Amino acid sequence: MLNTPAHGDHVGRVLLVEYHHTQTGTVIIAAIGLVFILTFATSIAIGSFHPVGAVVPVLLILVLYLFSSLTVEVRGGSVMLHFGPGLIRKEIRLSEIAEVQPVTNSWLAGWGIRWLPGHYVLWNVSGLRAVELTLTNGKRFRIGTDEPDELARAIQIARGTAV
Repeated sequence: MLNTPAHGDHVGRVLLVEYHHTQTGTVIIAAIGLVFILTFATSIAIGSFHPVGAVVPVLLILVLYLFSSLTVEVRGGSVMLHFGPGLIRKEIRLSEIAEVQPVTNSWLAGWGIRWLPGHYVLWNVSGLRAVELTLTNGKRFRIGTDEPDELARAIQIARGTAV
C-alpha cells in the first residue's frame, strides 16, 4: 500500500512516502508441500522409514518458515525487504539507486534468493514480475512482487524522480 501526502503537502519539506506490501509465496509453499508429500509417500511405498526421511521434512519446514513470504517497505530513505519472519533481510538506501523499472523475470530465474552472475540478484517468492533496481555501482537487484507498478512508483516518488 502506498501512502503519500496530498499534492503540494511536501513543498519545502522532505516528501514522506510509505509503501508496505507482503506477498505470500504460493509457489514456494506449493513446491515444498509437494516435496513433503512425496517424501512421505516414498517412505510408505518402500515400507521403511530411513533417517533421511525424517531430516528432509524438518528441513522443508524450516525453508517454508524462512521463505513463505516477502515483505517490501519503502520508508526512511530506504527500500527494506525481508523473507518470512525477518531473519533474512536487506536494506537498500534510496541514494544507492540510479534507476527503477518494472520487469518480467524468466521462469528460469526461479524463486528464493538467486544470483545470476553478470546479470542480477533476485529475491522472489512467487510469480515472474519484479522491480529492477540499477544501483549507482552498476549492479542490478530485482525484487519479486505482484505489485511491480506500485512498488516502482513508490520508490520513484521517494527518490524524487517520479514523472
